[in-house]
Amino acid sequence: MSSTIIHIVDDDPAVRDSLQWLLKSRGVPSRTWESANQFLAFASRDLSGCLLLDVRMPGMSGIELFDRLQALHCRVPVIFLTGHGDVPMAVQALKDGAFDFIEKPYDDNALVDKVLAAIAQDTKRCVRENSILLLEQKLAQLTLREREVMQRILAGTLNKVIADELGIAMRTVEVHRSRIFEKMKVRSAVELSQILSLLGDQPEN
Repeated sequence: MSSTIIHIVDDDPAVRDSLQWLLKSRGVPSRTWESANQFLAFASRDLSGCLLLDVRMPGMSGIELFDRLQALHCRVPVIFLTGHGDVPMAVQALKDGAFDFIEKPYDDNALVDKVLAAIAQDTKRCVRENSILLLEQKLAQLTLREREVMQRILAGTLNKVIADELGIAMRTVEVHRSRIFEKMKVRSAVELSQILSLLGDQPEN
């Protein structure tokens, strides 16, 4: 939790201070921003944590900032703070990928609970993305022949059949199999299949 920052974007300094104090009381560090433009200049696709975002602000609105963040492929969870008249916009933002919205005046505990839920979701996303990155790095170490052998291993093809299909000795298949397992850091074809499921689809040749 200590490395997770909640970003508060609101043009009202009293609201920013109140939210920051509330989060601090629950052990959640935060950083405040007085405008959407100010936050946008800081944001990147690597941003993590959670964003508390006011819908209506002078200049760039919260909805516009949300759209710009999506264009940047910034997937930090966004919780909108809305007035009653902003609910339809917030509902549309939910359909477009926002995490949630909270109508003003909000319940302090309910707000923090939603922030914590957003952090938990974002942590899972970051762990998954890091796992996929490591997996792709492992796959990049495989030679073309090793990838050909791996595809057949994943299909359940016997070593002898792989050897016949590729026109190589069965002993060579066994060597490739051993190197594949070593590079992918697995001990079995089942384990190999399980980790590759992170990619959604098994890699192409």
